[in-house]
Amino acid sequence: MARRRIAVIDTLEEHPNLSEILGILAQLPHIADSDLERLAAAWQNTVSLAEARARALDADSPLVLEVLAAFEAVQSLFAEDLDGDEDYVQVDPEVATVALKAVRDAIAAAYARPILTRTEHAGLMTAWRAVYPTDAVDEPDLGLRAAEVKALLSAMPVLATRCHDESAAALYDAILDASWVLDEDVRTVARDEAWQAAILTSRRRVWGLVRRSAAEGIGRFCPSCRIRSEDHDTVRVLGLCLDAACALLVADAIDDNLVDVLTLPVQTLIPRQRAAD
Repeated sequence: MARRRIAVIDTLEEHPNLSEILGILAQLPHIADSDLERLAAAWQNTVSLAEARARALDADSPLVLEVLAAFEAVQSLFAEDLDGDEDYVQVDPEVATVALKAVRDAIAAAYARPILTRTEHAGLMTAWRAVYPTDAVDEPDLGLRAAEVKALLSAMPVLATRCHDESAAALYDAILDASWVLDEDVRTVARDEAWQAAILTSRRRVWGLVRRSAAEGIGRFCPSCRIRSEDHDTVRVLGLCLDAACALLVADAIDDNLVDVLTLPVQTLIPRQRAAD
């Protein structure tokens, strides 16, 4: 059967199936342990599904590099579930492995929708839609202080331009200078409390997403000189920003003093108005 030709899609914003793509991506860090089990139970592999999967991941499929990047993100978000080494991991690693096949199929199907037949798209989406019949969210839930988390994450790429931007360099230097007078023991306690809160409130995967987003931001190439800094100081500043973003994520579940400990060094990157204190 002849396949219809489609217009070239250069950016995600141009994608005709954008809403479904965003819905799936937003849901990823909020997949519950029970949902992993349901996804695994619903996933199956047949010759026709294998062919649809191969077509969806063809080199000429829409934004296939973004699809592969999303696969990498999924692997990172669920790394602990796949290892099964931590006490708080409740799902069998083999079950998690199968569940992530269903997740990847849904991502591939959503991106490749313009080139797939209705049957191919529906087949690859079957397991995902068995668990999530509709797309309930359009972006990850970053908690009551989401605006501050977003502001901090948005500032990270700015820091990557510090070699050619004096204001960015000043922000970076201020954070680095502040880091030398911190009580690391106190920060370690605060960080551990925040992480335990993320586990208890089922936000450990959102925690991973936030940390990944922040690391990608400060790790970008400077657009002016195409240089990416990876020195010890950059790692130190990144660590402070990661801790602050994650503290804000679980701010409703830990003591305000712990939040202050972890956010103080990067206050210049966070809006002054504090949401829902």
